[in-house]
Amino acid sequence: MLKNHGICKIFTHTMVFYTNRFHTPFIPDGITQYMYKQDNNGQKVLIVDRYEFLVYRLLRNSLEAGDIFCSDSARFRSFEDDLLDDRQWQQKEKLIAEAGLSILNKPILNHLVELEDKLETRIIEVNQRIASGDNEHLKIKKRGLNNHWTLPYVSDPESTNHSFFGALKQIDIGSVLHYVNQHCQFIDAFEHVLGRYAKQAKEDQVIVACLTAWGTNMGLGRMGEISDISFSLLSTTSDSFIRLETLKEANDRVSNATAKLPIFRHYDIDEVIHSSSDGQKFETNINTINSRHSPKYFGLKKGIVSYTLVANHVPVNAKIIGANEHESHYVFDILYNNTSDIQTDIHSTDTHGANEVNFAILHFFDYRFAPRYKDIYNKVSKSFYGFNQPSHYGDILIKPVRKINTNLIVEEWENIQRIILSLALKSTTQSIIIGKLSAYARKNKTKSALWEYDNILKSLYFLDYIDSLTLRKNVQRALNRGESYHKLRRAVSHANFGKLRFKTEQEQQIWGECSRLLANCIIYYNASILSNMLDYRESNGQDLDVLKHISPVAWQHINLYGRYEFNKNPEPINMDVIIQKLAQFQVLPD
Repeated sequence: MLKNHGICKIFTHTMVFYTNRFHTPFIPDGITQYMYKQDNNGQKVLIVDRYEFLVYRLLRNSLEAGDIFCSDSARFRSFEDDLLDDRQWQQKEKLIAEAGLSILNKPILNHLVELEDKLETRIIEVNQRIASGDNEHLKIKKRGLNNHWTLPYVSDPESTNHSFFGALKQIDIGSVLHYVNQHCQFIDAFEHVLGRYAKQAKEDQVIVACLTAWGTNMGLGRMGEISDISFSLLSTTSDSFIRLETLKEANDRVSNATAKLPIFRHYDIDEVIHSSSDGQKFETNINTINSRHSPKYFGLKKGIVSYTLVANHVPVNAKIIGANEHESHYVFDILYNNTSDIQTDIHSTDTHGANEVNFAILHFFDYRFAPRYKDIYNKVSKSFYGFNQPSHYGDILIKPVRKINTNLIVEEWENIQRIILSLALKSTTQSIIIGKLSAYARKNKTKSALWEYDNILKSLYFLDYIDSLTLRKNVQRALNRGESYHKLRRAVSHANFGKLRFKTEQEQQIWGECSRLLANCIIYYNASILSNMLDYRESNGQDLDVLKHISPVAWQHINLYGRYEFNKNPEPINMDVIIQKLAQFQVLPD
């Protein structure tokens, strides 16, 4: 005991001497009292465990804020390292022209004059329409000395599993994939990883089995048990043919084929392609780097988010992200990296998709950003800006809270050009740049200038959103289509109670693309039926309006369960027979 006591005494003296040499000026005043204790001699001693924890916490905060850099990290390196280097920047005029970024070529003073005229005119117009009662949907309530206004909630439900498809005979998912492949040749996208040096021949039915195993969340092992294809063959085929690049090409082939169907353009909203993006949460049973806590959705468990871009009901792009990541950082990423032929004119998200830069970023790339705001009054009360001081506008209802700092935008215009061009040339992952621009606590003039430019476009959108019921309905309609797709996606990934059991981030990405491909094929099959029915009714002089509004997102007539027999010839789908049968039923709106 004495010997041990002596060792402890020596250790204590050593720690006291050592902790006295720790650097402590950075410790915040508010927690200093919790960082020290008194030893047996009444001396104040630093609590090493707490000191270490504080260092890690402050280091993390500084990395997130951009005050400390890690040059070997894509996420935490200096923001300047994410941009075009000086050598590339010397050719900026040429690069801007090649990227088609026409706004960047405008003289900034002239461009700001155009925006000022537009914003100031709209402020007058929108307030006049409110005062005259022409905007009959905006309701004003008196709260003390202030006026509080509200806009009615817009509900425009998008039906799934329309009763139109209930008259069809059920077919299995394998037959659907076979039918879609006959028309889209998406299986041709799956090339062997060894290319022409491969010895293994591609078997379509085995590819279909692999896609079904991955996409339904069943896994290759379980599929080998309940189907007529062995796990060994499934595994070797999956390793050889199923990759992210082949899956993306297969998805693009199906999406492009859907876009060529007669029914597709009838899904336009106000005669343009109005897309939406939103994240869908999936719980994970196995921890991966992407699996993160989200108590609201997973309780004490972890999960991931499948962030999907849906245009005219078609899932044209998707990305797996962590449940802790802000969806707004991926809006531009998922739009700009959409390689299908279906290109968006207007894009909507819910409130989570909006941040301090997305209006500006999407504007530079000719997308119109149209998010939905849950509390538009609160947003406008804090974030509505004009080109004049608030006192200039007098006693109007929709009134700017601050003047736009145009001088800052002019001073930093060249740096803004550099950021936008870096995004266009994909010098780094776009979500990383946007995450830094929208989340950095570090004060930065360029970031502040981009935020200020964003405020102009955001203020213009606020006015349009307040003034136009049609716009609000269109935004809601686009978002509802995304929600409908999520229901289909959840039905497709039904195995293991919808909980993912993949061991790596790569496997999660493959599951995401396979599941999207299955859903894409179901949507193509349904859209093909609707297109043929459209042609039939048109040739017979029958009404088309109800048919044009039937969503292709339906799966009640498709069997996703049971024992899979891929080696049997798939059940043939005779579209003429299907149309003749459907023609006997009266099509009614749901």
